[in-house]
Amino acid sequence: MEPLAYIGASVCALSMMAAAWGVAKLWMTIITTVGRNPQVKKDVDIYGWAGFAAIEAIALYALVIALIMLTGGGE
Repeated sequence: MEPLAYIGASVCALSMMAAAWGVAKLWMTIITTVGRNPQVKKDVDIYGWAGFAAIEAIALYALVIALIMLTGGGE
């Protein structure tokens, strides 16, 4: 296996780390917002789940690309 595949997989792992940070930041913001104004929970909740799904999709795409690189799927 080529060393560049490992480097590419590590770059994908960095993007997964960024996605984890994004999910944490999203939930912290939602908790803070609802804590300050509980009446907006219903409005904020739907946007929170949509944002969570978008961020997790990015992490899953990065995981799939990393696995393809490590298994030699591009050859």
